[in-house]
Amino acid sequence: MTDHEQVFGVAPDGTWSAPGRVNLIGEHTDYNEGFVLPLALPHSAVATATRRADRTLRLRSRDIGDTVVELSLDALVPGEVEGWAAYPAGVAWALERAGHRLTGADILFASDVPTGAGLSSSAALEVVTALALSDLNELGLSAPELARIGQIAENDFVGMPCGILDQMASASCVEGHVLHLDTRDLSGRQVPFDMAAEGLRLLVVDTQVKHAHADGAYGRRRAECEAGAAALGVPFLRDVPFAELDAALARIEDEAVRRRVRHVVTEDQRVARVVELLDAGRAREIGPLLTEGHVSLRDDFEVSCPELDLAVDTANAAGALGSRMTGGGFGGSAIALVPEESVASVGKAVGEAFAGAGLVAPRIFEAIPSAGARRLPA
Repeated sequence: MTDHEQVFGVAPDGTWSAPGRVNLIGEHTDYNEGFVLPLALPHSAVATATRRADRTLRLRSRDIGDTVVELSLDALVPGEVEGWAAYPAGVAWALERAGHRLTGADILFASDVPTGAGLSSSAALEVVTALALSDLNELGLSAPELARIGQIAENDFVGMPCGILDQMASASCVEGHVLHLDTRDLSGRQVPFDMAAEGLRLLVVDTQVKHAHADGAYGRRRAECEAGAAALGVPFLRDVPFAELDAALARIEDEAVRRRVRHVVTEDQRVARVVELLDAGRAREIGPLLTEGHVSLRDDFEVSCPELDLAVDTANAAGALGSRMTGGGFGGSAIALVPEESVASVGKAVGEAFAGAGLVAPRIFEAIPSAGARRLPA
C-alpha cells in the first residue's frame, strides 16, 4: 500500500514533481521586468494526487505534521488558510479565478527542498500543485501559465509580493542548462551550463538563518524600485538603458531609491555579460561577475546579512572563482563557483569560519542543473 493510499484510502491518479531553484545571477530584477538566469536543483517537491468527484480539497504534507487539511474550493479566501497549506490552496484559488472550474482532489506532498534557504521551496510547492491540478482537470496549461498561476497564488492569496523568477525556474528549467528569462514577456532561452566539462562545481551554502524582517523589507525594496521607475518616467526599471544610468541616477533625489535603481540596472547588465561568457564557452570568467553582483546586493540593495557576507568572503578567499548571495536575501543561501580541485578546501574553510563566529554549521551541497516540473512515470 502506498503512502497516498494509507492517508486517503484511494490510489493516486499520478505523481508530479517540481524543483527548487538557484539563481545564478539576476537578483531582484524579476519584479522590475528584467532578466534572470536560474537553474533548477535536483531537490524537488513531489505530489501524488487523486481526482475527487466533489469540490473538496484534502491536503497532507509528509514533512509537516500528520494532519490532513480539508478545504472547500467554494470557500477559499486569501489570508484565511494558514501555514504551508496556503500555497497549494492559493494555487487552486488562482486557477478558479482564472476561469478554470476545478474538481476536488486529495494531494499528498513531500519535499526535500530546504525551507527558509532562499531556494524556492514555496514555488516548488505551487508549481507541482498547479501541474497536478492542470492534469487532473485536463487543463493543458503551459509552463509559463503554471508559473503565472503560482505567482498569483503567492502574491494575492499568501500575500508575498514576489516576482515570477522562482515559479518560471521551477516550471521551465532544463537539465544541464540555465534559463535566460525575460520576465517581461516570459520568453526564454536554455543556455548550456556544463560545469563538469570545465572542471567547475557550483556550491550552495545554506546559512540556515533567516532574519525576521525579510518579508517586510522585500516589500519595501519593491516599492522603492517602483518609486525609482516613477521618478524616471519609465514603466519599469528594466527600461532604463545601462548606458544612460549615470544621467538617470542624477535625476533621483532619494539616496536609497538611487541605490536600488543602480543595483537593478547594473544587475540586468551582469546577466547579459554572464550569458555572453557562457555562450562563448568561458564559464570560468563569470566568477568576478557573481562577486560583483553580491557587492551590489550588499551595498546598493541592502539585502545581504553578516552570515551571507561571511560565506561569500570566505569562499572567495579559499579559492572560489566568485560567490554571491542567491534569493531574496536577509539569510538563506549563497552560491560559489569553485574549481573542482578546491571544493573540499572551500567547504572546509566556510564551515570553520561559521564555527569560529559561533554560528550554526552551514549546509553545503552541489547545485546540479536539473529538470523542471514534470509528471513522473507510473
